[in-house]
Amino acid sequence: MSGDLATPPAAGAPLDAAALEALFLVSPYIAGLGVRVEAVDAAAGRVVASLALRPELERAAGSGQFHGGAIAALIDIAGDMAVALGLGGGVPTIDLRVDYLRPALGDRLRATATLKKLGRTVALADVEVVDAQGRLCAVGRGCHAARVG
Repeated sequence: MSGDLATPPAAGAPLDAAALEALFLVSPYIAGLGVRVEAVDAAAGRVVASLALRPELERAAGSGQFHGGAIAALIDIAGDMAVALGLGGGVPTIDLRVDYLRPALGDRLRATATLKKLGRTVALADVEVVDAQGRLCAVGRGCHAARVG
């Protein structure tokens, strides 16, 4: 997908990687952050999303280290995307937990989000974030409303 805001897919359309990314790029924040969908496994409730390092996402100028806020945002968005696979659209976050395990270095982070529970009122997604060298940098868990909106 391009960096331009996209039109969301039609209601009921299957959410492959391109459709899921289009659904989330209508958010100026997500589009501006630059989160991209790399892979989707709807049957497993799994999404792989990535975030490229830019100067405004660095912890300190020239450090090559992602800021924790950018990592948390990636975890939140990837978890929301995993829930969207089951519901067909983005949902509000109720609670978000992030554990930072090591400095996140390199040109790109990849977040793998897995839907753990899709209940009547809440959904739960677990997320692992690895750096460009494949090292686990952070883990997170998002509790989301189980209603699109």
